[in-house]
Amino acid sequence: MLGGNSIQLGRVFGIRIGVDISWFFVLFLIIWTLSTYFQDLFPSDDTKAFALAVVSALLFFLSILLHELGHAVVAIRNGIPILGIDLWMFGGVAKLGRDTDSPGVEFRVAAAGPLVTLVIAAICFGAGTLLSSSDTVLEGSRLQTADLSGTVAVLGYLTTVNVFVLVFNLIPGFPLDGGRIARAIVWKLTGDRNRATRFAARLGRLAGWGMVALGGLILVDFIDWDSFTGIWLIFIGFFLASAARSAEAEAEFSDRIDHLRVSDVMDAEPVAIPERLPLDRAEVEFFLRYGWPWFPVVDDTGHLVGVVSHEAVSSVPEAARGGRPIASVMARDDGGSGLRAGLEDPLEALLSHESLGRLGAVMAVDGDGVLRGIVTVDAVRRALRGALPA
Repeated sequence: MLGGNSIQLGRVFGIRIGVDISWFFVLFLIIWTLSTYFQDLFPSDDTKAFALAVVSALLFFLSILLHELGHAVVAIRNGIPILGIDLWMFGGVAKLGRDTDSPGVEFRVAAAGPLVTLVIAAICFGAGTLLSSSDTVLEGSRLQTADLSGTVAVLGYLTTVNVFVLVFNLIPGFPLDGGRIARAIVWKLTGDRNRATRFAARLGRLAGWGMVALGGLILVDFIDWDSFTGIWLIFIGFFLASAARSAEAEAEFSDRIDHLRVSDVMDAEPVAIPERLPLDRAEVEFFLRYGWPWFPVVDDTGHLVGVVSHEAVSSVPEAARGGRPIASVMARDDGGSGLRAGLEDPLEALLSHESLGRLGAVMAVDGDGVLRGIVTVDAVRRALRGALPA
C-alpha cells in the first residue's frame, strides 16, 4: 500500500510509527471541514472553533493509530513481526512481516482493530453523556444545546467518526478488516487459504465498485449528500477495488506455485567447504577453482555450520592461512541466522527469505540440519516464470 518512505514520528512498544506525505494533505482537509462544523456550533468564537477542529483531527488520527496498534500487538503475540505502522490518506496500516499462518490467527489479528475502535467509541460516548447537560440532544450527527461545551462537542465528533470507522472496516471485503475476518471464516471452513483470499477479494471488489456507484449517485444529486462525500467515496472505492484485485491475483499465483517445495528447485549437489580445511587450501581448492564469492561450510558429518566469504579468507595474512581453519573466519549458522530453509518448506516462503536477498541463495537442509542443496535466486526466478500463465 505504501512505498516505505514515511516520516518516522517515534516508536510505541518498539513498533515504528510513521506518516506518509499524503497524511498531511488529509489532515488539512479534516481540519478545514471541522472548522466549519465547529463554527456552526460556536458562531461567536472562530478561534475556539479552529482549536477544536485541530484537537479533534489529531484525536481522530490517534484513534486510527490505536486501531492499528490493536492489530500489531495481537500479531506480535502470535509470533508475527511488525515492520511498522504508517498513517496515510486512507487512515492507517499495520505492516505485517509475514502473512498469518492459520485461520485462528487471521481472525484474531483482523478483529483486534475493530474491537479497539469499538472501545474508543464507547468511551467517548460514555464520557460525552456524563459531561453533557440534561437538555443536550443528538440531532443528525451533531450535539446541539444552548450551553454545549467544547469537550462534549469533540467527544460527540469522536463517537460519530469512530462508529463510522468501525462500520466501514467491518465491510466484508478484502483488504478491509471485515474482509480479513471473512477470509478467516472461509479458510477455516475450506482449509484453503488461497481459496478464502479469492472469495474475500471478490467481496472487496464488489464493495469497492459499490462505493464508486454510491459516490456517483451523490454527485448527480440522486442522493442528498454533499459532493465532497461523493468524491471521497469514489476515490476510496477505486482504491479498494484495485487492492482487492491485486490480492485476488496474488492468491491465484500462489495456487500455481503451492505444490512447489524447496527440494523441487534446489541444486541437489551443493559444493561446501569442510570447517577444518585450512584457509590456504580453501583459497586454491574452492575460491580460485570455482570463482564464487562465498561457500557454505559443513562439519565432518555434513551438517551446515555456517558460510564463509572470499573476503573473510583474504583478510587473513597469506603467511598465516596455513595454520587456520575455515571455521575461524566463517559466519556461524546457529539455526536462526536466516541462512537455511527446510526441504519441505514451500517455495512461496523463500520469496521473503533473508538469505535470498543477502547472499542470493538459501541453504536447503533436512530435518537433522544436514546440507542437502542450495536454492539460488535464478532457480527461484525460473520456477516463478514457469508458474506464470502463458
